[in-house]
Amino acid sequence: MPFRERYTGLLDRYRSRLPISDDTKIISLGEGNTPLIKLENIPADQGVDAEIFVKYEGLNPTGSFKDRGMCMAVTKAVEEGSKAIICASTGNTSAAAAAYAARAGITAFVLIPEGKIALGKLAQAMMHGAVVIQINGNFDAGMQLVKEVGEEAPVTIVNSINPYRLQGQKSAAFEIVEELGAAPDYHCLPVGNAGNISAHWIGYTEYADDGIISKLPKMVGYQADGSAPFIRGEMVDDPDTVATAIRIGHPQSWDKAWKVKDESDGWFDECSDEEILAAQKLLAEKEGVFCEPASAISIAGVLRDLKSGKIPAGSRIVCTLTGHGLKDPDTAIKQSSRPLISVDATLEQVKKAILGNM
Repeated sequence: MPFRERYTGLLDRYRSRLPISDDTKIISLGEGNTPLIKLENIPADQGVDAEIFVKYEGLNPTGSFKDRGMCMAVTKAVEEGSKAIICASTGNTSAAAAAYAARAGITAFVLIPEGKIALGKLAQAMMHGAVVIQINGNFDAGMQLVKEVGEEAPVTIVNSINPYRLQGQKSAAFEIVEELGAAPDYHCLPVGNAGNISAHWIGYTEYADDGIISKLPKMVGYQADGSAPFIRGEMVDDPDTVATAIRIGHPQSWDKAWKVKDESDGWFDECSDEEILAAQKLLAEKEGVFCEPASAISIAGVLRDLKSGKIPAGSRIVCTLTGHGLKDPDTAIKQSSRPLISVDATLEQVKKAILGNM
């Protein structure tokens, strides 16, 4: 029986491309190496001609793409002697920070907006032993406080303003190229704090500079219409959307993301909450892929742009699905099209329920 080498995480896999040495103690939970799934049913169902792949980042250890950057940020924090990390979060960052801090044996402090975080994400941070501080304000207020605290207390900030975060997250672009044998024509992502679109561009350009790929993708970022500073051309003070992961009005990677858009000849656009939830449901029902609402905005935007001709027919497209659907089960249950069926525990009743729903 043939055996394969055990996968030990993206820091080991891409060590030569990351700011770590042979002596660096790696803090890893086996992140990265997530599936690149080709959509087989949605293109025909929606009447579009394109090769669409989804990079399913919800299968990272804590259920989101944040693990890619967090393993790098926490590894460097420990290497530099830090005993505590801190972040502001809409949920996924706090879950990742808490998990990797637990792995490293250090303390994680997380600031979250009270009442505006999906319960699945809050549960993760609490279970991993983080010190959770709820603030009467949104993510942007929390982010400002974190930056101020970072100047006053001996803690390392692990939000995407930490440059090591983007270094870890660029690895997703490496994996996509290695599986497709080239960069896609378009790479489409949800945009909240805008670190991820920036990180992917770093990865693609590194491979291009080294001659591994001959062309770069157009980078397309989608925002919820109630939380769309890149569409408005200015910061949004009171962002609002069902897609909590991108409910951010003051993105920290603002300048970086505009540069990515310009250099790649891409664009930003917006989708309504209704479009986002419809795309989430479509992915789950037609492809068996369950992602959180923010993730689905990449599919919502791509389908609309394919139908309008903004993305040409025949294109090869990668959509990043940033987090798993179990992060926000309440939102998913509310839009389930099939109600629960209650019957007596008899063969006749169960058979009737089955035959009546064939």
